[in-house]
Amino acid sequence: MPVRAVLWDIDDTIFDYTGADRAGMRAHLNIEGLPDGYGSVEQALTRWREITDLHWGRFSAGETDWQGQRRARVRMFVGRDLSDTQADDWFGRHLGHYEAAWSLFPDFVPALDLLTADYRHGALSNSSVHSQDHKLRVLGVRDRFEALVCAAELGFAKPRPEAFLAACDEMGLAPADVVYVGDHPDIDAVGALAAGLSAVWLDRTDTAGRPELIRITGLDQLPALLRRDTRFGAPSTFR
Repeated sequence: MPVRAVLWDIDDTIFDYTGADRAGMRAHLNIEGLPDGYGSVEQALTRWREITDLHWGRFSAGETDWQGQRRARVRMFVGRDLSDTQADDWFGRHLGHYEAAWSLFPDFVPALDLLTADYRHGALSNSSVHSQDHKLRVLGVRDRFEALVCAAELGFAKPRPEAFLAACDEMGLAPADVVYVGDHPDIDAVGALAAGLSAVWLDRTDTAGRPELIRITGLDQLPALLRRDTRFGAPSTFR
């Protein structure tokens, strides 16, 4: 059965989350000042990313909720036992700078335009519908997705198969009808495959490895990959 729909990851797949997060935090720290213990903005940015990855992992594992992971990130980063309100206010000030740096990757809309006539499109994110709906609207592409499914509302996150299956259910499609495209080999590609979807790993930094996965280094390669063999039965030239 051919693939009928593309299910997209959002952050660091179609949207430059890492770039926006670093730019936003840099602007935030220029106003707030460096917390104690950081020798430079670059050191602080590196630590912020480490803390973000740690607490996203806890959220994905169901150890904390959406707001809890945000507050934990702030407290660990500033090294102080802030109240919930103080942590929320600090993160809220950061959000303004982060949103000012939002941008889509330049290869996304051209690829989407080439695929729109032949494939349905949805999005599955380890975030919240509130955050991602707002983001996609600001970026001008919310109407390109018929479904938006997020971990915060589901109560579980990728790579759990249930997350991918919930997105397929939202679109009224069997997993075999859907290909998932995302930037993380395990959270996105391996998780999707375990749920019965096809999967494409978007390896923008060309780290290579993982020969068991279908891999592309840019979304400009996706239309040809899907049309060459919609079930990925032919050897991939993008590995």
